[in-house]
Amino acid sequence: MPTDASRLHREAVVADTHNDLLMAVTVRPPAEWADYFRARWLPQLRTGGVNVQVLPVFSGWDHETDGALKRTLRMIEAAHRLAEGNADAVALCRDAAEIDAALGGGRIALVLALESCIGIGSDVELFATLYRLGVRVASLTHMGRTAFADGSGEDATGGRLTAAGVAAVAEMHRLGMLLDVSHLGAGGVEHVLELAQGPVIATHSSARALRDHHRNLTDAQLRGIAATGGVVCVNFFASFLHETEHTVDKIVDHIEHIAGVAGIDHVGLGPDFLKEVEADLTPPWCDGMEVAGLDIHACVPGLEGPEGLPLVTEALLRRGFTGDDTAKVLGGNVLALLRRVLG
Repeated sequence: MPTDASRLHREAVVADTHNDLLMAVTVRPPAEWADYFRARWLPQLRTGGVNVQVLPVFSGWDHETDGALKRTLRMIEAAHRLAEGNADAVALCRDAAEIDAALGGGRIALVLALESCIGIGSDVELFATLYRLGVRVASLTHMGRTAFADGSGEDATGGRLTAAGVAAVAEMHRLGMLLDVSHLGAGGVEHVLELAQGPVIATHSSARALRDHHRNLTDAQLRGIAATGGVVCVNFFASFLHETEHTVDKIVDHIEHIAGVAGIDHVGLGPDFLKEVEADLTPPWCDGMEVAGLDIHACVPGLEGPEGLPLVTEALLRRGFTGDDTAKVLGGNVLALLRRVLG
């Protein structure tokens, strides 16, 4: 790979494993979904050089099961419609061949990910239904509790997976669905790593050794994920990087630490760009809104959205990462994982 930052960013595969843009899409009327994506998000993804975009389908701890299932289905439908309405630019991909075809045709490969399984309840068989609809990545919970596991916000319980959670892991392996441990509580991560029969991913988690927050992963967890053949994708959310210093170099600190602990083949990018999404969802009088005690509007300057991703490439090269290693971090590792699991 080249060592010039602009050229390297253009030539590398850039994979973002967590952008909640579907939440912003679905607050609009369905007739506007495809056009809104084309007008507002597609230019940002193109400017940022994104080639593979994982799209979370989110339900939080405050959604009841039936409402969460309807929300889940609505977001999946939105993903299909925005892909169909922008077929010249993006493709919703279900396997490695479709991802490679999209990349080969100059389109952005979209991959659906279930963020929390609240809508499923304890009905493990519904994973197969969601798989038929195109979901290829799933996490068992968000900050709180589901029928499968406790989220990291409930770490004090010491909870591992429930019996239904164990069955869910087995079913996801059977289907060829990639298991995401971001948001899972510490006991649940340990349990998943004991059960894993293949690679797992952390789609948007950073290093706890650098920022002691329950949403970040310990060195032992990083090594465990790497041992499965999985990838840890660094979250850019400012409050997960450092208490006060919110800079691109802090992102690189987390990338460098994870690469040092887990290996350079096991780190990627999961930015979790929230500023624009939350601006769409949050009333203007709630500008100081917090989630889990953190300011959700705090951002790394220049990385409020995907347009800023070339800054990460520049920072990695400045830090001394080689062109080849930078390309792995930008998306090569995630692409290799998707090919391996979804192939």
